[in-house]
Amino acid sequence: MNLNISGHHLDITPAIREYVETKFARVLRHIDNVIDVQVILSKEPLKQKAEVTLHVPGKDIHAESIDDNLYAAIDLLVDKTDRLVVKHKEKQKNFDNTAAKHLAS
Repeated sequence: MNLNISGHHLDITPAIREYVETKFARVLRHIDNVIDVQVILSKEPLKQKAEVTLHVPGKDIHAESIDDNLYAAIDLLVDKTDRLVVKHKEKQKNFDNTAAKHLAS
């Protein structure tokens, strides 16, 4: 799994990189087969924006968040991404169970 962190109008310091890596470790516990993760942090006048794209087999999961503080934007992004990953996993689980029911009938 590759974790790519890039910044637009923002330098990615080791502290920011470490913060993003530790926060996304929580998300990656919920899903096993992540191909790669791209995180884009950007600074615009009066707001900080964080975006993520998770590439998993069969789907790309994308989320973004905007806040005044970059660390708060990252926290919101991780929460959104975690919910989307759990939702994707539930859909996969329900799909797999439905197929087994039809085969058994």
